[in-house]
Amino acid sequence: MEMKVLLIEDDQSIFEMIQERFINWEMKIIGPPDFQKVMDYFIEQKPQLVIIDIQLPAFDGFHWCREIRTVSKVPIIFLSSRDHPMDMVMAMQMGADDFIQKPFHMDVLLAKVKAILRRTYDYTEERTELVRWNNATVDYSKGIVLLGNQSCELTKNELFILRLLLQQLDKVVSREELMRKLWDDERFVNDNTLTVNVNRLRIKLEEIGLNGVIVTKKGLGYMAVTL
Repeated sequence: MEMKVLLIEDDQSIFEMIQERFINWEMKIIGPPDFQKVMDYFIEQKPQLVIIDIQLPAFDGFHWCREIRTVSKVPIIFLSSRDHPMDMVMAMQMGADDFIQKPFHMDVLLAKVKAILRRTYDYTEERTELVRWNNATVDYSKGIVLLGNQSCELTKNELFILRLLLQQLDKVVSREELMRKLWDDERFVNDNTLTVNVNRLRIKLEEIGLNGVIVTKKGLGYMAVTL
């Protein structure tokens, strides 16, 4: 199985060097075409691992690590010339799995990437995907949302919609985008069905105390918000 690795690195020579070496190990290295839209690319590509530099155009690597961690538990490795201990501490506190300092030896990077991929994907029959949101825990693998000692079970459509909204937390997701992604996932949701599913999702969340967390933006779409 070919693993997809998102390399967020603006030094083209380093990018091409890693890309050329990793292809021999059934790993496809991809990079964001726009460094201001890294999250859009991450969500679209769904990589199995992320390698990220700290110093980047627009936003730094810490910003993108924090953004990725709001929606995914995907392994993240920092690859940076910064050598201050606080950089390493910050990376780990934000959820990074490792920190490799430049200049680096390609064999070391490759060994670390292979080890993390093996631990994450080979030795686990079913990964638990957990996301924290407004003091609640969304468990994608079980299809439930937990808040305190209360929980609600979501249908596949409701869970899929919630995931899409959380992937763009505090941003409006248009009805067209939601229906397109639901359709592409072979769920074939039309406009009326989308409305019903969003309303049911909102009611279930309110029943466990998550009030006002799914907002309707009239004429635009829906938004999962941070309270």
